[in-house]
Amino acid sequence: METIFGNLQGLKSSQLKQLQRLYHQRIPGDRVTTPEFSQRLAAISAEINQPVCAYLNRRGQVIRVGVGTPRQTQIPPLELPRYGAARLSGIRCLATHLKPEPPNEAALTAMAMQRLDALVMLNITGTGFTKRGGGATGYVKHAYLAHLIAQNVRELVPSGGSGKHLSLPQNWVISPPMSLDVISDQDFLELVESLEAEFEREFIAQEVNTDCDRTVIVGVQTDDISEQHFQDTLAELARLVDTAGGEVLQTIIQKRNRIHPQSVVGDGKVQEIALAAQLTGANLIVFDRDLSPSQVRNLEQKIGVRVVDRTELILDIFAQRAQSRAGKLQVELAQLEYMLPRLTGRGQAMSRLGGGIGTRGPGETKLETERRAIQKRIARLQQEVDQLQAHRSRLRQRRQHREVPSVALVGYTNAGKSTLLNALTNAEVYTADQLFATLDPTTRRLVVPDASTGAASEILITDTVGFIHELPDALVDAFRATLEEVTEADALLHLVDLSHPAWLSHIRSVRDILAMMPITPGPALVVFNKIDQASSETLAIAREEFPLAVFISARERLGLETLRQRLGQLVYYAANTVSEFGC
Repeated sequence: METIFGNLQGLKSSQLKQLQRLYHQRIPGDRVTTPEFSQRLAAISAEINQPVCAYLNRRGQVIRVGVGTPRQTQIPPLELPRYGAARLSGIRCLATHLKPEPPNEAALTAMAMQRLDALVMLNITGTGFTKRGGGATGYVKHAYLAHLIAQNVRELVPSGGSGKHLSLPQNWVISPPMSLDVISDQDFLELVESLEAEFEREFIAQEVNTDCDRTVIVGVQTDDISEQHFQDTLAELARLVDTAGGEVLQTIIQKRNRIHPQSVVGDGKVQEIALAAQLTGANLIVFDRDLSPSQVRNLEQKIGVRVVDRTELILDIFAQRAQSRAGKLQVELAQLEYMLPRLTGRGQAMSRLGGGIGTRGPGETKLETERRAIQKRIARLQQEVDQLQAHRSRLRQRRQHREVPSVALVGYTNAGKSTLLNALTNAEVYTADQLFATLDPTTRRLVVPDASTGAASEILITDTVGFIHELPDALVDAFRATLEEVTEADALLHLVDLSHPAWLSHIRSVRDILAMMPITPGPALVVFNKIDQASSETLAIAREEFPLAVFISARERLGLETLRQRLGQLVYYAANTVSEFGC
């Protein structure tokens, strides 16, 4: 039986049958509509006193009938045929309207979201009218034809790809009111071909990079988040997208009292996100917070584009950056632990029965099979991480037996830890102006003056993984073998990027993470980096707030000799006191 979508409450069985018979109608493929089909659609709409929508493909076949407005009866994004930035969906909508007015913005937005070939709005009378000269009675007084136009996507985003919050332009045109005879005589295929040719020219002119993820960022500010913290979070999220190899096309912001349990943002904002993704050609939506599996599923169904949260984005960066076997092992463990509760609902294939011996009959679903396989893999990886943890513990005990002091480099990601390690020890560790440029810990020997005798002495300095605010739990658990380098070190060197506007917030984030460590870290020395890029006002504030800190530029090699002397003092006091030094 042909399905009728929309609000069917109160409809009689005879009226439902009339709607179902629309599926058996067919109009010429080169026509937008025919007077006969339009009048029949209008007659049904007038009888039930509700708007009716019929969706047709380019062969003129009715593929969907719904009771309601184009917004209420639109085809879900996941059910639409695949189309590119240079094409339309191949579907047009004929909709009735009970008032003599052109399509409203909700109907036009629904057209844009579905990338319809055209939207025909049929304005109907309540009782019908007789054509001039006698003859048949009709319900359609006049109609409007609306369709999309090519829009320069680059106009949505300022130069430099800052992805600021911008209002979306209207990318459609609406004809003046026309009679059914006039609108039916138009060559529909010629119209569609000319539109898609224009889309193709615009697509080529924009030189769109299809190799990277074209991203729309969504930020949600609740009452418990300050404006400055919210803006810093969005800026950091844009950096994360760039680090992962994506391009930020637009940032959409919503302020709410609390998070919507089903979709994080409200339904209206979901529609705005879907429209922004369609207009900009985005293929990825990134939220600034963690999403539950059901929220991801609901959002993807409504938007029709892949949705990820902040944790998944960071995990993707870690997967790209991991170089050593230990790093890859920990990243895979974190990814599997994140993926396991999110397997539900990942497509119909996940619910089909498996094949082969032992899976026939009642068997188990493919979803259960994959979940069990992931659980086994997690258990195996956990054993290997435990072995890695034990191996590093033996190495640390060997160093402690030799009585060589150790200092761990900690700090917010992109603070310049690897650059400083290279400047102090010529370690040749990979460095880049990116978040999480290096993941694997690197230990090197460093000669510093002994604070008690003045003679040269050796210490071990270890570069660790960078921190970030609200570090995902999956990463903390998986990287515990690496983070133990911090807790087992004799002292810490807390490096801070003084040129970053949120440097004070970064200090608090690092201290919060250190406070969550199972073992209290040793004394810490605060070192402000990138002083050559910081303003004089910022330098003055930092010197007043942290009088015992060291100020350097690792890249320009400024203040390194002072840092060596303070490191010698740091390890000396670490051996004689448990108080925090320089903070």
